Amino acid sequence: MTTDKPAPATLPDAGYFDQWYADIADSTSRDEIIARMLQLPAYLRSTSLLTWQGVADVEEALRVPHGGLLLDVGCGRAGYGIEIAHRTGARLVGVDFSATALRQAADVAAQRLPAGRAEFRVGTLLDTGLPGGTADAVMCVDAVQFGEPPLAALREFRRLLKPGGRVALTCWEAADPDDPLVPPRIRAVHLLRDLGEAGFVDVDVRQRPDWRQAERDLWEAVVAEPGPDAAMRSLQEEGRRSLETFASLRRVFATATAP
Repeated sequence: MTTDKPAPATLPDAGYFDQWYADIADSTSRDEIIARMLQLPAYLRSTSLLTWQGVADVEEALRVPHGGLLLDVGCGRAGYGIEIAHRTGARLVGVDFSATALRQAADVAAQRLPAGRAEFRVGTLLDTGLPGGTADAVMCVDAVQFGEPPLAALREFRRLLKPGGRVALTCWEAADPDDPLVPPRIRAVHLLRDLGEAGFVDVDVRQRPDWRQAERDLWEAVVAEPGPDAAMRSLQEEGRRSLETFASLRRVFATATAP
């Protein structure tokens, strides 16, 4: 689940996203331009907008121990979660509501992680179906805005974590919460307020203008490319919309601890 999808008035269902991920699997041009502009290795199958430096920032913030349990919620193809599990020696569980995305994630994990170190489950941001108090770390890359409301997703993340466990979130917030150009689901995101409300401590929310600049560079490159397939045309449509309202959003990185 990421922002680089069409943005209808209501969130599409899992069937819509299954087709969206199937289109991505058939597109080499989409993955190539995203990897190049976000400085990602070719093996990392991204469906989000986190840079390579951003991966390192999330890894550092999570502090997941070797052999610990890392949950990647709203994982899509789980490229970022797989990379962090590979670096840290963590066990990975990825959750998304697209079964197609999870099959693609499992294929990549089989190449990047030892057998038995990764598992993928169908679930949602508000109902992962996982037992509470078992995770050492929870990550959610560019997807918490799809929680309805986001606060409920944060409460689910808090439920999943052990005491002392860490959460790391990348997302966007409205520069002006009353700006009608900002989609309602983004206007609903207020991580500094809601992480505390969800029961977290040590809450830290920072703007990341460097990540935001990388997005602008990506969108400008995307709209200048030919659209040879459905995935690239979808990405270009999102790029045009994003550039039209670029100043209305700020990029944020949030971390917190479960007491």
